[in-house]
Amino acid sequence: MKLTFSGSIEAVDGSERRIISGKIAPYGEVGYTSAGKVVFAPGSITAANPAKIKLLMSHDNTKPIGRMQSMTSDETGVYASFKISASSKGNDAILLAQEQLMDGLSVGVEVTASKPEKDYLLVTAAVLRETSLVETPAFQSAAVQKIAAQADEVEAEKSVSTKTSTTTSTTVSTTIETETESEDVMTTAPEPQDAPNEEAAAPSVEAARPIIRPSVLDSQRVRTPITSMASYTEHKIKAALGNDDSKLYVTAADDSFTTNPAFNPTQYLTDFVSNTNFDTPTINALSQGVLPSSGMTISVPSLVTSAGGQSGVAPVVTVEAEAGAVANTGMVTQYLSGTVKKYSGMNTLSVELLERSDPNFYAELTQQLQRAYSLATDAAVIADIVAGGVQGTAVAATSAGIISYVSTESANVYKNTSYFARNYIAGPSQWSLLMGATDSTGRPIYNAAQPMNAGGLSTPTSIRGNVLGLDLYVDHQMVATTIDDSAFIVAPEAMTVYRSPQAYMSVNVVSNLQIQVAIYGFMATIVKMPNGLVRYNLT
Repeated sequence: MKLTFSGSIEAVDGSERRIISGKIAPYGEVGYTSAGKVVFAPGSITAANPAKIKLLMSHDNTKPIGRMQSMTSDETGVYASFKISASSKGNDAILLAQEQLMDGLSVGVEVTASKPEKDYLLVTAAVLRETSLVETPAFQSAAVQKIAAQADEVEAEKSVSTKTSTTTSTTVSTTIETETESEDVMTTAPEPQDAPNEEAAAPSVEAARPIIRPSVLDSQRVRTPITSMASYTEHKIKAALGNDDSKLYVTAADDSFTTNPAFNPTQYLTDFVSNTNFDTPTINALSQGVLPSSGMTISVPSLVTSAGGQSGVAPVVTVEAEAGAVANTGMVTQYLSGTVKKYSGMNTLSVELLERSDPNFYAELTQQLQRAYSLATDAAVIADIVAGGVQGTAVAATSAGIISYVSTESANVYKNTSYFARNYIAGPSQWSLLMGATDSTGRPIYNAAQPMNAGGLSTPTSIRGNVLGLDLYVDHQMVATTIDDSAFIVAPEAMTVYRSPQAYMSVNVVSNLQIQVAIYGFMATIVKMPNGLVRYNLT
């Protein structure tokens, strides 16, 4: 069991010695601790190494302000002095103690032996873990007895204390002022006349408002009889009949958030909700190229024969008779060109929003600009496929139609380009058609864990899958219904997307201190073999 409770500061030295001293734990006195009413038996508190006991601010381990110099005890309690650090926190601690704003010493102990008495817990053995400077002490005797701000004020304070019959307090203060600066721990108990005498002391200054606790409540027992729905119903009925005890537990509070809305602030979490979390599936299904660093037009040499949809001429090899003339054939090539286009977006921010908002704002803004850039470039590539590809044989929007589309056009892609069709790009409606496709027995074709007739895999939890051997890419920006161009069968080599890295630019508008944040990049596409991009054609 761990307890925290408070004692009294006997003296505060704010000079170069920077010492705070006082009774940290009274023996035989009832105090209201973190575990309720507690009495510490004489000699019950020990410390294995007093020199390692830190002085904290209000039991906050992150705010140490000093270290114990000495620790003694007698029949009235435990006394200790602490050397305060020269830090700003230490200076604040001395000032607060001198002005009686924080003038209690509260200790945290680990109870190793105790026994319950009639209305309190008697602790017979405990180990001291830390001490803190606090505002509200737990014991009635926890009051500042003496404050010595300067070493040269001791004589003046002695005369004052003589006139006001505070001899005991002066003696304690004088003893503290004349201690050496040694870090050694004192183990000799003071003489009886050195201990604070509560009867001879001047009227004490109350350290803080008294703690009001109902004496009938024992912290070691359950504080409410409501332990089940049945007990709640019982006390609800008794309270309605006028039972005052039951009213304590089931009567509505006089004050609530309804009557005090000003103390119910709205808490904003760092979660960010967005429905823009889309990738670039169509771009990912095609071959990729790096855009050159200069120029607004790019060209690549091409040799594609008329069978491939262009007018190139390839060399011809023929079989000739013995001593026959070799056929002379030429090769005709051409350049395929692409136009470099700029894709950009901008957002204008107030300097207040940028500098005074949650740091997550700028990160989310950057992410949303990135997603908008991806959507714009992906939509442009879809449009280029529609414009530059070829239309497939007309089929129905059924499972049989999909099988016909794949089997027919995959063969045509290879025949016309010499490359294999590898990818199937589908819009949302085609994705739905694939997930719902069944065979003649009603078994799913593309949406089952391990079907015997597995034709591929298309699931609601992934936009990637497989359709009859082609890699499936689902793109939400394609047409929404199963109509023409709702799917593409592509050989990646048939079209290349050349992209530059995205860049960000920030511009300050001096006249109104606004900030313009922009994202931009460049992209060009080249359809190299139109017959390698076959669009879905609905019957």
